[in-house]
Amino acid sequence: MDTDILVLDKHTLKDLEIFASNSADQSLFNFCNLTRSDGGANVLHRRMHQPWSSVARIHDTQIAITFVIRHRESFSKLPSAYTMDRAHTYLHEVMPVILDRNPIEFGFSALSLRSNHDRYYYKIITGVQITNGLIRKAKAFVNQPELRAVVGEIAPYLDEMREILNRPNLHALADDDVVGWFWKILRLDQTFRLNEKVAINRILKLVFEIDALIALADVTAQNNFVMPELTEGPLAVHAEGLVHPFVPDPVPNAAALDQSQRVLFLTGPNMAGKTTYLRAIATALYFAHLGMGVPAKSFKFTPAQHLFSAISLSDDLHNGVSYFRAEALRAKAVAQAIADGNRVIALLDEPFKGTNVKDALDASLAILERFSTKQDVYLCFRRT
Repeated sequence: MDTDILVLDKHTLKDLEIFASNSADQSLFNFCNLTRSDGGANVLHRRMHQPWSSVARIHDTQIAITFVIRHRESFSKLPSAYTMDRAHTYLHEVMPVILDRNPIEFGFSALSLRSNHDRYYYKIITGVQITNGLIRKAKAFVNQPELRAVVGEIAPYLDEMREILNRPNLHALADDDVVGWFWKILRLDQTFRLNEKVAINRILKLVFEIDALIALADVTAQNNFVMPELTEGPLAVHAEGLVHPFVPDPVPNAAALDQSQRVLFLTGPNMAGKTTYLRAIATALYFAHLGMGVPAKSFKFTPAQHLFSAISLSDDLHNGVSYFRAEALRAKAVAQAIADGNRVIALLDEPFKGTNVKDALDASLAILERFSTKQDVYLCFRRT
């Protein structure tokens, strides 16, 4: 297990509606996906599946996102979605490429390709022009004076892009559109799809990473989210004015968990908002581990290593798992993470309601008594 990654199991991903939701387009991924390219969306998906759990990693992303927000105009000059996606398609499309390097042999092969493969040739022309444009735009982007002082996670991305763009074959490219005889087009095609394919693919990957970070920055800025304060040491969460981003006209609440107060116990009448409150805490924690802003007035936390949610459990008839057994297995998974020495936050919404009231209360009490004695283990516990 990568200790820098927050562990989220399938049930927690489902509970928090990170990638799927009962409401159309209301997953957290769709909420955050302001990327401009398919590649950027894929990177964002990976990030949201594996948030950070280390203070250093989260801080690195936080200061990068803050920098993007402050210099948003400069980041709008990232190559366009059309350029990124078309260049990616061109580099990976199955088309003939001339392998000959000797000028005479190259000339004969170029003439043969031009004469006998019109369909491929015109695709190659478009791909060469798009890729040349990608490189020109990438150069203009990384050479902006404002980005020379970039900080955080983006800094090594830009440094690597500058290094790649200074490779002789790429540095020597003209700063205008590609025009000329077919042999010139096909020589550039050889450069792009043979000699420098790995380098250009790497540029695209770095641009996709930046695209994903810009999306997180835009979500933070457009929703007036606050950037969390990171702390080191024992697990802790302190929030003021906490809301769920999907609730219209929400009522803000506070939350506090630390070594002196390891259990947050909720009770009250039905429809009072207890489950929504649990979801708001979990969503804010999740966003905080991504390194982005959270929907709160203030938020201070020490990162966890495991985030568990048990809000919408169900039975599994195909595998013979009853509702009560599903609840017991959920409690066992939390207990195992605790036994492994991890920092754990678990949200338990009316546990053991699959059995009678007395047994449910006894089981809940047993969990509270045992789990609450463990350092770096916090429970958000709802019971009607």
